[in-house]
Amino acid sequence: MMNQPATILIVDDDSAIAYLLRDFFKAEGFQVLIAPDAEKAHSIIQQQTVDCMILDVMMPGRSGFDLCRQIRETSDLPILFLSAYDSDRERLRGFGLQGDDYIAKSASPSEIVARVKAVLRRSQKETQTKRIYQFSRLIIDPIAHEVLVDGQTVPFTTREFALLCLLAAHPRQVFTREQLFERFWGEIGDRQTVTVHIRRIREKIEEDPANPRYILTVRGVGYRFEGGNS
Repeated sequence: MMNQPATILIVDDDSAIAYLLRDFFKAEGFQVLIAPDAEKAHSIIQQQTVDCMILDVMMPGRSGFDLCRQIRETSDLPILFLSAYDSDRERLRGFGLQGDDYIAKSASPSEIVARVKAVLRRSQKETQTKRIYQFSRLIIDPIAHEVLVDGQTVPFTTREFALLCLLAAHPRQVFTREQLFERFWGEIGDRQTVTVHIRRIREKIEEDPANPRYILTVRGVGYRFEGGNS
């Protein structure tokens, strides 16, 4: 999967769950760190290289949502929320905070490992192209993992950036929601996340997200990118 084993940070106050997941990840060749709360987790990512975080939502002290909000101010570290609550409201809140996935605690450890592997594959594959895309006021630089709008850098999560790069690399090609879901989320998860991610990208790059210029909806089908390179 990688030249060096990926490091996974598991943040959960339930030590039984944390150590169970640790054993499954280690069996797959990952390096694993464990933090019992948000403060310890934040300290770890400031001192060590972490490739992906599995983050419990409800913990003593600061919640996982609060920690994610803080991390997103400076980093696009892949974050997968782990929660006992599997409601649509909680999922949308997690994606709204720019989490990369949302997993119910009822999921098996092997499923969680598979979801992490999928996130890591996407974050590597989708940023390997060397082409810089320029569309009038919008510039996408895959090498620097940077998006500029009107000359200003706009923060993107790993998955948002990969999704935008795919669309920009194939102007006027229509991608169905199912195609996008399978490419970026695999076979497991909530199909509504495609719509949520497209909305978030529009809010970041469009002058008027309600009347988008770049990412257009093809009614009943999916999405296509417009704007021709300048």
